[in-house]
Amino acid sequence: MHSAKEKLSNVASAAKEHVNICTAKVEEKAEKAAARTEKEKKIAVERRKAKEAEAKMELHQAKARHAAENQPVVGGTYGQQPVGTAAPMAGATAPTYPLGGHRPGHKYM
Repeated sequence: MHSAKEKLSNVASAAKEHVNICTAKVEEKAEKAAARTEKEKKIAVERRKAKEAEAKMELHQAKARHAAENQPVVGGTYGQQPVGTAAPMAGATAPTYPLGGHRPGHKYM
């Protein structure tokens, strides 16, 4: 569940993105009006697309930053390690437990 602070931050970032996109569109229209050749008009369109992509990228980065700010800090793993990180037994060439699927002898195997 997202916190209220994170949601408000995301809404503010989305509003900023929309402002940036609208600004890019207005600048494109101004550049197209001042353009003398088709090539200059195409360049104006490409600049707008680049600015829109940058605004979307900034929105996603901001959302990721907001989510990271609100992650709870968990203290300790309580003796558990992620799968595959345990030190293997001496002389073992493969893990002594299955990495995926069901354990041997399981009725669904």
